[in-house]
Amino acid sequence: MTALSCQRSMIISPHALHDCHTDWGLSLPVWICCSVDDEIIIKKILSEHSSCGRRTASFLFTFARNFNITDLERAVTVTEFEMKLITDAGNQHTLKALVAANLAAVNIECKVVNSADQVLPFLKKNRFPVLELGDDEHLFSANAICSYILGQSETYKSSVHIDEWLEWEATQLQPFLGPYLAAIYGSGKAEVAVLESSLSHLNAKLDGKAYLVEDALSAADIVVWAALYPAATKNTAIIANYQHIQHWYQSLTSQDAFQQAVAKVTEGKGSSAFKASILAQPLVAAPKELTEKTGGDSPREECISHDVSIEEISAAREIWLHGHKTAAKPKKRVHPLLPEEGAHNILITSALPYVNNVPHLGNIIGCVLSADVFSRFCRLRNYNVLYVCGTDEYGTATETKAVEEGVTPQEICAKYFELHKKVYEWFDIDFDHFGRTTTPQQTEIAQDIFWRLHKNNYTTEDTVQQLLCQRCNRYLADRFVEGICPLCNYEDARGDQCDKCGKLIVATELKKPRCKVCGDSPIIKQSTHLFLDLPALLPQIEAFVKKSSAEGDWTANSKLIASTWIRDGLKPRCITRDLKWGTPVPLEGYTDKVFYVWFDAPIGYISITACYSKDWEKWWKNPQQVQMYNFMAKDNVPFHSIVFPGSLIGATDNYTLVNHLIATEYLNYEDGKFSKSRGVGVFGDQAKETGIPADIWRFYLLYVRPENQDSSFSWSDFVLKNNSELLNNLGNFINRALTFLEKNFGGVVPEMVLVPEDEKLLAEVTRELQEYIKYLDKVKIRDALRCILNISRLGNQHIQANKPWVLVKGSDTDKTRAGTVIGVCVNISCLLSVMLQPYMPQTSKIIQQQLNADEDCNVLTEGSFVCYLKTGHKIGKPSPLFNKIEQDLVESLKKRFSGQQSKIPDLKKISEAEKENTAPAAATTGGGANPADAERLEKEVTQQGEVVRKLKTEKADKEKIDVEVQKLLALKRALAISKGEDPDAKPAGAGKSKGKKKKGGKK
Repeated sequence: MTALSCQRSMIISPHALHDCHTDWGLSLPVWICCSVDDEIIIKKILSEHSSCGRRTASFLFTFARNFNITDLERAVTVTEFEMKLITDAGNQHTLKALVAANLAAVNIECKVVNSADQVLPFLKKNRFPVLELGDDEHLFSANAICSYILGQSETYKSSVHIDEWLEWEATQLQPFLGPYLAAIYGSGKAEVAVLESSLSHLNAKLDGKAYLVEDALSAADIVVWAALYPAATKNTAIIANYQHIQHWYQSLTSQDAFQQAVAKVTEGKGSSAFKASILAQPLVAAPKELTEKTGGDSPREECISHDVSIEEISAAREIWLHGHKTAAKPKKRVHPLLPEEGAHNILITSALPYVNNVPHLGNIIGCVLSADVFSRFCRLRNYNVLYVCGTDEYGTATETKAVEEGVTPQEICAKYFELHKKVYEWFDIDFDHFGRTTTPQQTEIAQDIFWRLHKNNYTTEDTVQQLLCQRCNRYLADRFVEGICPLCNYEDARGDQCDKCGKLIVATELKKPRCKVCGDSPIIKQSTHLFLDLPALLPQIEAFVKKSSAEGDWTANSKLIASTWIRDGLKPRCITRDLKWGTPVPLEGYTDKVFYVWFDAPIGYISITACYSKDWEKWWKNPQQVQMYNFMAKDNVPFHSIVFPGSLIGATDNYTLVNHLIATEYLNYEDGKFSKSRGVGVFGDQAKETGIPADIWRFYLLYVRPENQDSSFSWSDFVLKNNSELLNNLGNFINRALTFLEKNFGGVVPEMVLVPEDEKLLAEVTRELQEYIKYLDKVKIRDALRCILNISRLGNQHIQANKPWVLVKGSDTDKTRAGTVIGVCVNISCLLSVMLQPYMPQTSKIIQQQLNADEDCNVLTEGSFVCYLKTGHKIGKPSPLFNKIEQDLVESLKKRFSGQQSKIPDLKKISEAEKENTAPAAATTGGGANPADAERLEKEVTQQGEVVRKLKTEKADKEKIDVEVQKLLALKRALAISKGEDPDAKPAGAGKSKGKKKKGGKK
């Protein structure tokens, strides 16, 4: 067996190499080749050798990669030797070495010995695994072995961050994981609770990430995975409540390199293979600070610490002592808000929700809640900000919903506008104006933009094929037709876009299209329409996207989607539809059509602002003074980055274009999708019914906000975050500080005499505050939330380290010290109340009420920690901020919102069955009676009723009966509509009990 060849190009300074040789005492048979002015200078440092060991060569390779001198190369020759891994059977740490070897394509001999055998003469006790490098060189640390082997491949780089994780695994995780493994494999009592802090930390770090360090697999992932593997294999429940760990762990476990390592270590015996080795391993002692008992009821806190400079400490102390004198006052919010000369004028929009349904949690976090956090933050910064949103009310979706409910489109809009408004009010979304698109302003502005595009020759005409559902007797909007994607063959692609491949598609190109309403297959019919000539606008759009995305804060998915559209070439985009409900097209020959929703809807931002203020143009035709932020989910990006800006550019009317395009990925529900029809997931109007406060929902949705990849709402994780981060961390810190102040100092802030420890804390808190501001300025909402939680951890640690409950019983000096500690922590609580305001506005108010804090504290212009609660300030009455969510409540809610997917028949099967057994039935397009349809539908209902009865008599398969029953119910519904009746009304006598009479004559 031979070692890998180490003939590689290197970059290294000869001086540095000489120093390395001198300082390390390494025998380095190295040739240095320095290219200077085309002259090669060859210098032999040690001529007595012609080769070096692998460890030396590996060191040189790693060392050289860190140098920045571009005109040097060197070559190293490595002696052939056998690299051997010595281990006992079933050692979980051996997984680290074997996975690394598999990934780096390094062949190593694996020698299995008895754990009691003396492997090396100079070791009194064995410590497995051991890597034998040759030349009497050995590595004994499994983490070092993993890192070393992986370093043989240029694919896997080392870094400080990776080393930090290796240290965390060895010093923070293993001291608690080792005893746990010994217990579960030795039939002892295993306390999962001892791992909670470590697993919570790991779970938080994996939030939104596929790997621990950056976006690449590294030694950090391998060693932490290998440490957890025997525990997770023996007891799968150990990571069940940690969603991000689960996804990461399962992803790694499924990879070949990991599976092959497991197969070699366990030899097919499963988790039992680890038992003997685990029980033979010495336990790693936990560091003192991790095992020290905590006072009161405080949980053991994850250690947060910063290396702050003397300058930072000095600045923090100065601001603490004198900052209140120069601190800015919060800017009053006076409507109507208009741009101001020299101010930071920010216009915020969130995607307009469709008016035809109730928003679910994914809709809420994807646009309105994210925008609300940012707008509240901007107000704390004293920016001049306007936040507008409203309901998107035109289009086929509204018409179809009106038919379903037997009312007019206008009535549907009025009903759902109020429903949306109430949902957002409950979630405490603080719009400056929440409007709607069915207004005269919408018609006026949309038609004006169209006329400008038309006169500038940016519109064209063309005949297009459209899908007509004969059963529903209407042209189908793109989102109301589904089928197989022509590009990736995804079975449930929409008529405008495929959710799987993300490509925009034309509805008529779908394979096996079906009406989303009735499941029938639509027919193709031709119609002449108007198009936005995007190819003619391409140079201007491309220049806009390049400039805006470079100068502004566009999320990665926004940049990718926009650039992909431009790269693939823009095509003319149809902007009209054959509908009645919409903004009418003013051009002669097209007056029987309306504007397509994706041309019309974004203009709603402008018309809603026009409804808010007659001076709307100061926001929308003022790109020199206004910065615009658009918030949405990723499926809306093409229309906000290409189509809408293209329309405004083509209008040549000095419109304000988006500067910052903020798009989330998707939020799923548990492991599936939200579905109103199936009852899967929590919708906006249902969150209130759970009895859980809106701020808790806000916190969790923002904690799992899908910023970089899709994330999921998980009930188990929801409970974990509430009970750990809110109750045990944030709430515990604030309540213990205020309660201690009330009980021991009468609720009055005492004299505060700062010592270096306090001043360091002020600097650490200031560092987190500045990070918070930096993140939110860049709309990194989830990262900024972590800063809040870090500050409360710092506060908890400060209380825990100083033990004021002991000091307050001591001398006057001790009592003064206790007062200082608690006075600082009460002021930290005040700062937290301000930082929480964008995330949990009601909680922020409650904290400030308990603190009796003045409104002047609600400003974060300087990013400095100011002491607002001075000596002598009297607080209000403290009380707990959060309640524990019990498991039985969670189980009940989880069951309630799990839905009954199995009971919902497949629309495709219904459609196919209808074609075989019944003639198409056309539903009416309005809410009034239609005698002709009613007569036909009466016959179809009778015929379908006979089909159902026959199947039941024959005891056919339940699924087949369900399909026919659904067809019968659909026909009955259409019949009721055709008669002008309420399709949802119960028949006379419905709902009465048919049970036996009870005593007393009552049923």
